[in-house]
Amino acid sequence: MTTANKSPGAAAGNLLSRACATASPSAWPSGAPDFFSRRRFVQAALALPAVLALPACGNETQRPTLSRTFFSADEYRFIQAATARLIPGDDKDPGALEAGVPVFIDRQLSGPYGRADRWYMEGPWAAGSDQQGYQLEETPAQLYRKAIAGVDAYCRERHDGKPYAELSSEDQDQVLHDLDENKIELEDFPAQAFFSVLWQNTQEGFLSDPMYGGNRDFAGWKLIGFPGPRYNYVDEITRYGDPYTMPPVGLLGRDGTRMRS
Repeated sequence: MTTANKSPGAAAGNLLSRACATASPSAWPSGAPDFFSRRRFVQAALALPAVLALPACGNETQRPTLSRTFFSADEYRFIQAATARLIPGDDKDPGALEAGVPVFIDRQLSGPYGRADRWYMEGPWAAGSDQQGYQLEETPAQLYRKAIAGVDAYCRERHDGKPYAELSSEDQDQVLHDLDENKIELEDFPAQAFFSVLWQNTQEGFLSDPMYGGNRDFAGWKLIGFPGPRYNYVDEITRYGDPYTMPPVGLLGRDGTRMRS
């Protein structure tokens, strides 16, 4: 397969990945207190275009719900644990978990992105290069399902029967490092390919419009200082150096918990 495929973020996701290249976990010092450096994330994200809008599959709006649409209970625990280590946070300083990134990924995988509906998915299945984009035979949904099972099996073999979600934060970080460095053997595809997709989807969920399930209460936008896609900034754009005091607004308004169904 030689045609580059795109994730739900399409161009926005690719720009985000390139902007965050300097924050690659392989470059982070061992023993760091957090698996992910918030400062480096902010520096990278500030280089992005203003709007990250991802496709959804419906037109209605609804209040957020924690019900799963794709993951099993065990798979969802893995996603919660992994994304919480990629972008750590707490109630006062929201990270991926508090921003609803697991909800975002779950919803994306249950829709057209998870099925690769708009992708060319025929062979030949060559290894490809980074510039060619996604080159796996599995759809994103199949990739997640196989990879999570493989990583949990790997963890159980080495940590007294515990799956990834039950490991200490230090052990969870090490597993993510090992995935990124291809030190874990997964069936059908390289471990780094899964880590790359997980990392990209985590970033997309943290910075996309809240209507897609992530960036709950504009957590990601508040972190990088992005006020959202207001209909105009005519009065503000000439006030150089003045702080912008209006609250963030999404495509569905000022309520950062509304989601598109």
